Formats: sequence, structure tokens, C-alpha cells
Amino acid sequence: MRKIVRRHLGKVVAGAGIAVAGTAVMVGITLPGSVSADEAGNTGQQAAQQAGQGQAEGQAAVQPGVVEEAPAEGDKGTGVDPLTDDEMKRVEKIALNRSLFNSSENAEGERGPERLNVELAEPNEDELDATGAPRRADVRFYDYKDDTLVTKTVNLETGKVETTDTQRGVQPPFSRTETVEAAQLLISSPVGAGLKADFKDATGKELTSPDQLVVAGMVFRADAGTKPDTLAKCGQERCVRLFTKVKNGPWIDTRDLIIDLSTRKVAKLG
Repeated sequence: MRKIVRRHLGKVVAGAGIAVAGTAVMVGITLPGSVSADEAGNTGQQAAQQAGQGQAEGQAAVQPGVVEEAPAEGDKGTGVDPLTDDEMKRVEKIALNRSLFNSSENAEGERGPERLNVELAEPNEDELDATGAPRRADVRFYDYKDDTLVTKTVNLETGKVETTDTQRGVQPPFSRTETVEAAQLLISSPVGAGLKADFKDATGKELTSPDQLVVAGMVFRADAGTKPDTLAKCGQERCVRLFTKVKNGPWIDTRDLIIDLSTRKVAKLG
């Protein structure tokens, strides 16, 4: 018989067909567009499991690295065709110059910004009716070193960056790497004890890795009444509210557990 186990976090929901109002099952069905999820369960980003290694309290160890040369053009689209895989790889390499790479950090505290997405850019106003207008791509990175969103527009024909826009307080949807890293921080934190206990109730096994879960992440923004105070800067800093599901199993309600990826701290909403 299907059952609802209420114990540590309060809601482990067994059976995808059960409609339980207010639980993570219903949330999972209606996740908004700002959520990043891997419903296939393929969360095997092993690098996320190494997050925090080589780091002291309040100090990140930045690993050395190099900027790769932009690959050959490869397959190209035309007009408003979606970007090809080759185009996306090429513009990412063009946008990530040595200066940005050396001065920024990703979600794991390593050198280089977090790659978020690559999209076909809208044509300029004076090119709307033009024939053969150049194709451009917007490449977005998040720099955890100073909590900025960096958008670079690359001309696919010339292979050059035409504009660079830097914004603070803007929180786009999370990359899969960020969501997995948030799950790892939660699992490693004492605040995640309830999640681990509920996972063991549901599976009989210990929860040690994000690979054992299907996870989705939504941007969390603090307001005037947000408690504890450690979450007061969420919105300026990059904070995640996670939705967690046992692979091939129930949802576990973790909506009141917030992970601040900027400070690498985890807190429970008060």
C-alpha cells in the first residue's frame, strides 16, 4: 500500500500518482519556468561532489586553468535558425576571454565564471527588415566572485564580442551544475540532516551524493521579513530553494531549506 511518511522534514511522498496538497509532489508538477531540473535523473556531475575541498573557512582555493582557443566554425545556421551545437561551443569560447576567466569564480569556487546559457540574440532595430542581417548570440555567465551577471553578445560572422553587459541583483535560472552544487552543499550541511533521514526512511540507504536524487532549483529572494538574517542578502547573492526527489521514488519536501551559493551557507527559513 502506498503511504505518506511524515517524520523528519515532515513530508516524504511515495507514489507519483498521489495528490497531496501543499507537498513537494504538487510543487514538482507545477515547477515554474525559473526552475532548472534534470528529470531524467542524470545528475552525475562528479565535480560537484568535490565542492569545498581545499577550502578553509571563508576562503576559497582557486584552481589554475587556461582559456581554450575558439573551435573551428563547424555547422552554421542561417537567419533566425536556432544556434547549432558548433555555434554555441564557438561563441562560448569567444566570450570567455582571459581577463574574465582569470578575474571570476564559478559556483564551485574555481577560476572562471559559471556558464549559464547561450541564446540567439535579437537583431538590432535597424536590421529588422534587412536581408542577410548578421547572426549574433548572447552568452551569459554568473561571476560568484562579485555576484554579477555578465552577458556578452558575439557576432557569429566576425567572431568578435560586440557588447558586454554587467548587472547586479539579476538572478537568472540556475544551470544544472549550480543545482547539483546546491544539493551537495545541503547534503554536507547539518541543516540537511532531515533530508538524509527522510531519504533513508524511503530507501533504506544513506544519502551521500546528489547522484541519488533528482533535483530542481528555484531562485530565492529575501524580503523584509526573511529569517534567519543569514539569508537577508538573497537576491543580491545567489540563493537556491531546492525541490528534491528520490530517483525512481518519492519527493522529499525541502522548500524551507535555502542554499546561498555565493557564501556556500545553508539555512532553514524561520
